[in-house]
Amino acid sequence: MRESFWGVMIVGLGITSMFLVYFFQSITNTSEHNYELLKETTEAAMYDSLDLAAYRYDGSIRIDRELFVESFIRRFAQTATLSHQYHIVIQDVNEEPPKVSIEIETMGSETSTTIGNQSVTFKLTNRIDAILEAKF
Repeated sequence: MRESFWGVMIVGLGITSMFLVYFFQSITNTSEHNYELLKETTEAAMYDSLDLAAYRYDGSIRIDRELFVESFIRRFAQTATLSHQYHIVIQDVNEEPPKVSIEIETMGSETSTTIGNQSVTFKLTNRIDAILEAKF
């Protein structure tokens, strides 16, 4: 009888640990994917929106705000995970010197847990501040 209780406990701990690994892996993979997507999309959109006429005229490096936003949204929508909804906040776009601040929140990513008698809720938000540095 004593050995059977040990067997039940081992199986229960195995199932619990598998659930915890799956839970944290799904959170980590989603956050990592969103950050890499945000970083690569921002860089590509900044290069797409370079104002070549201003560079040819006086050598200044600047980006076009509207072109940056259009390119960023298009590129992000093409490569984002279709099973999630995103809230994109473009907080700041400086045309000269080229600098952008973007924040992306995955809708429905709020996770809550109970520790003792307290409920803890958190949500994952990815933010990037990017400055375009290029040698031309």
